[in-house]
Amino acid sequence: MCTILHLEWSIIPKFPPRPILACSGCGGHKPFRSSGRIRLNASGKRLDAWLIYKCTTCDATWNRPVFERQSVRSLDPTLLDALQTSAPDFVARLEFDADALRTKAIRIAESEEFEVRRQALCDLADWWKIHIALVLPFPAGLRLDRLLAAELGLSRSRLQKLFKAGEITVEPVRKDALKRGIREGTTIILDLRDEAERLSVGGRAMGG
Repeated sequence: MCTILHLEWSIIPKFPPRPILACSGCGGHKPFRSSGRIRLNASGKRLDAWLIYKCTTCDATWNRPVFERQSVRSLDPTLLDALQTSAPDFVARLEFDADALRTKAIRIAESEEFEVRRQALCDLADWWKIHIALVLPFPAGLRLDRLLAAELGLSRSRLQKLFKAGEITVEPVRKDALKRGIREGTTIILDLRDEAERLSVGGRAMGG
């Protein structure tokens, strides 16, 4: 019988990071979204690859370099196939690589909306503590306190009080853990003394 309610939360951004670029069609700076398509150009035995983005207002395009002047022979056949078919999983990894995108754009807009997919990992009877493990299929620019406030129905000030009182602990351990961005493998343990609050938070944590 579990005395700890073990949950796994998968955090899915509603959309990938979008570069803010000078748009030739609109005449101003606009967010661009990925088209999901990769364009290839061969010159002799060299290959260029770009991920095509479109202005969210006028559909003007921007070619985001994946690589340039790459020897075809040096490419893994699996990678070459992913490029030629614009394989969705491969494209998604490019789309959500915010650090790489920042090297190509002065500013990016990251999703402020997220889907949280919950899974219970043990029997739910007679639990006293809540253990939440975060899974991030893609990087997410979201602070932990904002995530917990939205999903557990607690204010940020209440979260901070519980954190200082030791009723919320976060691993990896840091003094400012609640104010940091969420990461793959982050775990949150809630050992709430107030029974009514514990049951309420547990219900929200499970998606109820």
